[in-house]
Amino acid sequence: MEIAVSVPSELVEAAADICIACGSGGVSIEDPALIQSYLEQGRPDTVAPALYEQLKSLSGRALLKAYLPVDGRTADRLSRLRQSLFDLLPSGTGEVLVREVADSDWAREWRRYYHAFPVGQRLLIKPAWEEMPPGQDGRLVLELDPGMAFGCGTHASTRMCLELLEEVIQGGETVYDVGTGSGILAIAAARLGAAQVLAGDLDPTALQVARENIARNGLEEKIQVRQGNLLAWASQPFQVIVANIVASVILELVPQLERLLLPGGHFIAAGIIEGRQEEVLQAVQGCGMLVRRVVDREEWYALWATRPEKPEAGRCPDGAPFFRYAAAAGQSAGAH
Repeated sequence: MEIAVSVPSELVEAAADICIACGSGGVSIEDPALIQSYLEQGRPDTVAPALYEQLKSLSGRALLKAYLPVDGRTADRLSRLRQSLFDLLPSGTGEVLVREVADSDWAREWRRYYHAFPVGQRLLIKPAWEEMPPGQDGRLVLELDPGMAFGCGTHASTRMCLELLEEVIQGGETVYDVGTGSGILAIAAARLGAAQVLAGDLDPTALQVARENIARNGLEEKIQVRQGNLLAWASQPFQVIVANIVASVILELVPQLERLLLPGGHFIAAGIIEGRQEEVLQAVQGCGMLVRRVVDREEWYALWATRPEKPEAGRCPDGAPFFRYAAAAGQSAGAH
């Protein structure tokens, strides 16, 4: 089920969060202001000028599209989504248009534009229906058919996560991929040498796609797939947690890092739209994590933080327990 709504540009992130909370596996945003900026930067490869002409009439608004699986819960999800958007958007705006689209039509169409490409220094993303391209034999191959799940490797957030995983994974780690989508990050972690990977998602379609891709890469022994709500059911701490979702969900994860990230462990977070990076950064630092790097690309941000080895007891600003860490032996930790 495709849901389309015209949204003021400043409310796009909040509206996207609502759609995802109501069960959408992802959203697409067609913003004429962003398209115009690409055209002004001389980047015709990133946008079709005809699309900008089509969207100019929105005048300060963006077209947001979300997608829900058609099943027994569709009516309830759609009702909640309509009400939440009604509460968010100014009176008299935000008409929600709904239509059914066939999954198979999408699967055939987007394949025309998806081809093998390298990522970072060591990885190669290869569609399952293509042959191995020449000159790439030294790279670690991730063979994918993303289908209807998020994560084909072309989005800036996914690429930044893959590049950070290259730095973090040294071999033998336990990894949790929060919101695995197509399974791309879980597969990358296993290919890079992680010993065990737990891949979780709420969306049944994503879970099916992830399992198929994991089997396609022969990694069933290394990667376990589970359906669940964030980190609620994970019972053991991990050495690496990667979350390529949205800022609001990442903020929910941060207070749980003390419980689920081992001392010396790594946290990679992405899917953070420009304008929310400081909020996420402050939350991560406020819970005792050491931020190693913040990277940005195409209006998206990703960060890499580590949990230091030596804890001092403390509490998060919201009251949740956390560990505070001294900068050096014998030096007390600063207030947070």
